[in-house]
Amino acid sequence: MSLRIRLSRGGTKKRPHYAIVVADSRFPRDGRFIEKIGYYNPLLAKDSPERVKLDVDKAAEWLKKGATASDRTHRFLANAGLVKPLVRNNPQKAQPKKKAQERAAANAKAAEAAAAPAEG
Repeated sequence: MSLRIRLSRGGTKKRPHYAIVVADSRFPRDGRFIEKIGYYNPLLAKDSPERVKLDVDKAAEWLKKGATASDRTHRFLANAGLVKPLVRNNPQKAQPKKKAQERAAANAKAAEAAAAPAEG
């Protein structure tokens, strides 16, 4: 039995709230679970103490038993100090490609050349 610590969705349309549960990975997302160990309300402000409530002792106990966390719950557990945060490899995707960089350099050079005779 592979245990997962994951979110189970509740609430109405466009007003979600989630229970942090321990469940068998084969069970449906909102279906049967073994134990509820907390909740998450994404509608609250990020600095609100009521946004995430987690029973740290129960979570640590389930981690010792071999449960693995989903990505979002892993972040919650890392903030609680139970696990190490995930390190993601994010190559610099937002930077322009080679031709766009060449165009930007050419535009900067042209602007510099236009500004130089005006000063002199």
